[in-house]
Amino acid sequence: MCGIFGYYNYRISRERREVLEILFTGLKRLEYRGYDSSGLSFDADPTVPAAALERSSNANGAPGATANGKAGASRAAGPACTPVVIKAEGKIDNLVKLAYAEVAVQGINLEQALDNHAGIAHTRWATHGVPSVLNSHPQTSDPDNGFVVVHNGIITNYKALKDFLIKQGAKFVSDTDTEVIPKLCEYIYRNLQEPLPLNELVMEVMSKLEGAYGLLVKSAHYAGELVACKRGSPLIMGIREPGAQRPRVAVSSPRRSAARAGHLSPSESLECGSLEAFLASDASAFVEHTKRVVVLEDSDVVHLARGGYAIYNAAREDPAACVPRLLRTLDMEVSSIMKGGYEHYMQKEIHEQPESILQTMRGRVKFSRVVPKEGEAWDPYTERRIKLGGLAEYIPTIRRGRRLMFVACGTSYHACLACRQTMEEIAEMPVSLELASDLLDRRAPIFRDDMCVFVSQSGETADTMQALQYAKDKGALCIGVTNTVGSAIARSTHCGVHINAGCEIGVASTKAYTSQQVAITMMALALCEDSIRLRAQRDAIIDSLGTLPDKIRAVLKLDSKMLELAEQLKGEQSLLVFGRGYNYATALEAALKVKEVALMHSEGILAGEMKHGPLALVDEHLPIIVVATRDRMRGKMLSVLQQLRARGAQLIVLCNKGDSDIQDLCGKSCRLIQVPEVVECLQPIINIVPLQLLSYHLTVLRGFNVDQPRNLAKSVTVSEES
Repeated sequence: MCGIFGYYNYRISRERREVLEILFTGLKRLEYRGYDSSGLSFDADPTVPAAALERSSNANGAPGATANGKAGASRAAGPACTPVVIKAEGKIDNLVKLAYAEVAVQGINLEQALDNHAGIAHTRWATHGVPSVLNSHPQTSDPDNGFVVVHNGIITNYKALKDFLIKQGAKFVSDTDTEVIPKLCEYIYRNLQEPLPLNELVMEVMSKLEGAYGLLVKSAHYAGELVACKRGSPLIMGIREPGAQRPRVAVSSPRRSAARAGHLSPSESLECGSLEAFLASDASAFVEHTKRVVVLEDSDVVHLARGGYAIYNAAREDPAACVPRLLRTLDMEVSSIMKGGYEHYMQKEIHEQPESILQTMRGRVKFSRVVPKEGEAWDPYTERRIKLGGLAEYIPTIRRGRRLMFVACGTSYHACLACRQTMEEIAEMPVSLELASDLLDRRAPIFRDDMCVFVSQSGETADTMQALQYAKDKGALCIGVTNTVGSAIARSTHCGVHINAGCEIGVASTKAYTSQQVAITMMALALCEDSIRLRAQRDAIIDSLGTLPDKIRAVLKLDSKMLELAEQLKGEQSLLVFGRGYNYATALEAALKVKEVALMHSEGILAGEMKHGPLALVDEHLPIIVVATRDRMRGKMLSVLQQLRARGAQLIVLCNKGDSDIQDLCGKSCRLIQVPEVVECLQPIINIVPLQLLSYHLTVLRGFNVDQPRNLAKSVTVSEES
């Protein structure tokens, strides 16, 4: 949902203009997560007059009166740093215009070299309080910006904290839960018996907070320092240093008695050096700057000061002791977060599916054909292999399980549904599917011999994470299927599979959906590897997996035809999609794509339920897509087509190429989408691609934002309050 970004530099000189551009670019890389407003904080010249400022902009970000509440800026003076806070409603471009207008009005020197600076920025997706400048982040402790905070998450006990702080004289100006954090920082700071380093002050605040959060905190009282912390919300740190010297990592904690107000003891904790650090909700925000990252764990607190960084953990017995965290190299290219030659990320990601599916299988599926030596018997079944390194040692345990329980939300749930029958048939295990939120609402029974699979593109989905913790508490084996290395689900599960689909920026999931199906199918194949009875079926699926990339490329050639179909449907108000068997998931996913990006009412319907209500909707004005490719449900789907045609429905039939039965039945009264044929359990992967193209073109023609649909966010990292 929200996105947070921070940039810290020490003894690496950056002009203020460069710092602002880094912050703006970081925010733009986080746009895909969804937002309705944005803001940032940076330090002004110490010589700038100390008078507090209030500025606003209209919808275009131009200066105007504050009464409309459309944008605002405030600044505080201080001998060491003067934090400027600028916020704007709407797109990040509005924030950029306002920021440069503020800089010009106040005479802030953009060319000034900053050898030590901490800047923070935020994109907000409203949870507490309407989208407005007052509710946007950063939130501040007071008009002097003593503490400035950006936050991703929900503070569940904010009402109690707010009531307490009001009694202590605090004045709140927003409706957000976040505002209690900087005000609590200021309250604790003002009531200290002895000076505290910034990291320890933030840990004191953390002890009072309940809920999920990722935070960045800077302060006028602690010049040139930055603290980040997380609990249940994603946060990752990137490190860039000149040359190849080792990172400046704290090896001991500062003594409180030696610490001066706002400063660490010079002889302890952080070493002095040259350092640039980036903090963000997602590594895509800084991959163009560095690929050396530290994935923060729950309750971690990062303190950046004097050219070094120290990592603590507030949940440990000794929270003042530094904790080790692995500095790893990120496997992500800048090109993966750019649009390339495409107009939108969704369009790009649809067309990337031949490569993303190949990446999901790379190094995991053996398709080779080896000719045996003379005199040796040829065993075709020894040639096809599935190797899932993250699951290998757990395969025997999974086979002994009582049942497989798949837990997911949205598109990931549909991917599980598409693979359920495959898992039941070739893994020969009972399979249940659970929507994460529903599982939590019901507190459904989970047993120690259950095998629970948690599927999430981001690996950070809040409901799925809570369901994972619930299953772990019950003693179940937990398996993760994610697209994000180092994500919360990847770290919290016992084992799992990374789908390797590549970075997905568009809010509507496309390539991750098809790669999830491939990954879950490979899990099923790995589980039945020792079954002689199922060898022929297993090998047919593996062979068909090898043909998927080329067949998806063939489907992508239908792009122009999908555009023509979208032209015919763009004025419709409703759309039904019928599917059955493996393709019930296709119907649900296609309907979801149309409703979430094209903002057209659409409904995926199990064809077997047609006579139990949906048939009443059918008339000559209603467009209906019927997924009727060749599978064991074929006869029943032909019957569905006959009944719909008899009632005059506007039929669009998705079928296999050369299907003469469909062509004879429909004649010229139906529009056909013809796709290549693969083994039936993989057919949903082929079938969804033209419907993704259709939803994309419908969205463009209807004039909506393809990559950032209204009211939606890519990563749902906060759940409803309990």
